[in-house]
Amino acid sequence: MAEYLIKNGFVFDPVLGIRGDKADIAIKDGKIVETTAVKSPKVIDAAGKTVMAGGVDIHAHVAGPKVNVGRNFRPEDKLFGYKPKSGIERMQGGFSVPTTIRTGYNYARMGYTTVMEAAMPPLYARHTHEEMRDTPILDQGAYPVFGNNWFVLEYLKNHEIENTAAYIAWLLRATKGYAVKVVNPGGTEAWGWGLNCENVHDPVPYFDITPAQIIKGLIEANEYLGLPHSMHMHANNLGNPGNYTTTLDSFRLSEGIKPNSKFGRDQVMHHTHVQFHSYGGDSWANVDSRAKEIMDYVNSHDNITIDMGQVTLDETTTMTADGPFEHHLTELNHLKWANVDVELETGSGVVPYVYSPGIKVCAIQWCIGLELALLAKDPMRIFMTTDHPNAGPFIRYPRIMKWLMSQDARNQQFDAFKHKDKVIEATNLAGIDRELGLYEIAQMTRAGPAKSLGLAHMYGGLAPGLEADVAVFDFNPNEPYAPDDIEKAFSSAEHLFKTGVQVIVDHEIASNGNKRTLWVNAKVNENPQVMRDVKEKFLRYYTVTLNNYEVAGHHYVPNPYVIEVDATQ
Repeated sequence: MAEYLIKNGFVFDPVLGIRGDKADIAIKDGKIVETTAVKSPKVIDAAGKTVMAGGVDIHAHVAGPKVNVGRNFRPEDKLFGYKPKSGIERMQGGFSVPTTIRTGYNYARMGYTTVMEAAMPPLYARHTHEEMRDTPILDQGAYPVFGNNWFVLEYLKNHEIENTAAYIAWLLRATKGYAVKVVNPGGTEAWGWGLNCENVHDPVPYFDITPAQIIKGLIEANEYLGLPHSMHMHANNLGNPGNYTTTLDSFRLSEGIKPNSKFGRDQVMHHTHVQFHSYGGDSWANVDSRAKEIMDYVNSHDNITIDMGQVTLDETTTMTADGPFEHHLTELNHLKWANVDVELETGSGVVPYVYSPGIKVCAIQWCIGLELALLAKDPMRIFMTTDHPNAGPFIRYPRIMKWLMSQDARNQQFDAFKHKDKVIEATNLAGIDRELGLYEIAQMTRAGPAKSLGLAHMYGGLAPGLEADVAVFDFNPNEPYAPDDIEKAFSSAEHLFKTGVQVIVDHEIASNGNKRTLWVNAKVNENPQVMRDVKEKFLRYYTVTLNNYEVAGHHYVPNPYVIEVDATQ
């Protein structure tokens, strides 16, 4: 494998504590190494340019059945955006739900090298892995959903944490999954009865359990196993006025629980797309921002990480395992709606949506996401996401950087809102003059999410020994620049290395890389009860047998990277 030396770039790396100093980065055998370790490297002149580690996206919906439903029932999303095969690049299409090929290339163009699929229905894990297999360049993993799973509900009803942990370990192994995902705990199961769980104490029909018991039980089971990532949660009552109290109630369920993981994370709960969970008021007429109340809690509790779910003011395709929410959304906008029940495990819905600058609520949502990031005291614990594609397509990350780094850019957007004065009155953003720097952006997009995922030993930094995932951007932070220069530069990396392979050269895709699938193999003591329960429920309820359930073999996971966890002691 070739050796490289990236010379004289302005380096931003929270792992090494480098804040834009000129430094050289050396690459050998797929790893970052000391500069003295390379003998005859190919030299990349990075003078006057910005150098960062490859980006890490902790939460996006980029592969799996609901993503494919979005592609199938929205042909208009791909009507004008096809790009034919050219050189090494394969044919690409789609905007808010791009093809797998475009997904890989577009993330790489932004300097991202690792992306996690945030909700994998276990029954459809094989399909999810097939799509990830076809996504070029990126290392990826997928989170199986547990918050409405019949096994979990029954074990936690009786507070059987050890059995819950054994089932989680079995399911991670069967699906080649990475982490415990929870979506609207109990609410999606209630949706099967035409109901929902709108707060943490609403009963789940039939199971005699509440969302609070599910959340706390899954945190305890996660820490029992010592998994790399914490429990990854989308709480109840998403997207409704006044829901910030439900969010705070959910946060409080993590209190008193300490992380038990050898992978370096500090949190026991990662709460995702918090913008959708930070609303005050009691109707859409008086909805307002409660980002300050949310961040007051996050800033004072170090066992929680969050991500933004930033609205980008685009047309997009919403999709979530929160089936009740999608039904609510289609009743609001009267656009087409798809809904799926996944047997004993979960469900989902898909609805198109337009975040218009002319609609007051959309503008308030835009403000809230930015407020969350700008009110954060520790950028290592809040991460840049759009909950792709729910609040907007991931290709807008450079635009979000512009808004975070420039008050002028935010003011320009305020001036474009139809209801500017009402939006300012309902939010805090106009009174915030903070402008983030590239070091803080690197914390939010690289070092922070890598640490939260328990992957700081591989990604997120430029220290010797880490994976050689390195991005070079044509951006000189020491020269005057306009806000739009930020978006332009970080939309098109000049050079990108993935595990030592140069996949972008002079802004052009040069290689499809050698992507890997990350999954967690958690070893537990033999548990005959759980295995009897699995066999019994498959025979009685599932439409497939166990033999047709497990993700196995080279076809689904051709290049695995297995993270071993031993919970037998």
